[in-house]
Amino acid sequence: MPVVFAGHGSPMNAIEDNRFHFAWRQLGERLPRPKAILCISAHWVTRGARITGSGHPSTIHDFFGFPQALSDVEYPAPGDPKLARRVEELLGGHKVAHIDATRGLDHGAWGVLRAIYPNADVPVVQLGIDASQPGPHHYAFAKSLAPLRDEGVLVLGSGNIVHNLALWDWRNPKPLDWAQRFDASVKRRIAQREHIELADWPRMGEDARLSIPTPEHYLPLLYVLALQRDGDTVSFFNEDVTGAIAMTSVVLDPAGPMRLAA
Repeated sequence: MPVVFAGHGSPMNAIEDNRFHFAWRQLGERLPRPKAILCISAHWVTRGARITGSGHPSTIHDFFGFPQALSDVEYPAPGDPKLARRVEELLGGHKVAHIDATRGLDHGAWGVLRAIYPNADVPVVQLGIDASQPGPHHYAFAKSLAPLRDEGVLVLGSGNIVHNLALWDWRNPKPLDWAQRFDASVKRRIAQREHIELADWPRMGEDARLSIPTPEHYLPLLYVLALQRDGDTVSFFNEDVTGAIAMTSVVLDPAGPMRLAA
């Protein structure tokens, strides 16, 4: 299976007919159909490793201040308790990773998946992010998930390379210079497979500090990069910076380049 990092941006991208949603829909049409999905979302920050284990995960509306239409969305994809146990096993067993049988799917997961798989007919499991751990820990931890690619599981990271809401001006979404520079720097390093440097982003300077004030939106990218193989082609889509948010998304695909409209 390919591996995907989706820059998810505003929750409204889940329901708006915009270029980001359109590219996600295209992605779903071109990906090989997975048996299940493992999603690492910026919106489930945990202590230690946590995995959703419900057979019927709820749709979590973890936001406020948006139109009622967004809160009315339901994404009734089934869970996959068997996959949850497999992920637990790969990560080191129950002493390392813990299955949460009650946790649902947050908008970082369903907001993107609603466009990729609108029929909600592919089982979904989420893996929580322990944001107290540094980037190199997450990169090494994620490598344990490599067998999933050969088992028909699509690993999806959902976050943003640049995500600084404190410096976001809703009235003027003009790209900020430092956000553009950091987004371009990360894309260049991804293309050159400089994963160790990307995992240690605090060493990347002031642009990195502004782009990643807290790590939860950036860390899902490391889970995707950790699964890159020598035969994978790197493709970018939704290459857009709006204010202090980068929507840049990445596909690592052994089948070759994936060209999407946005």
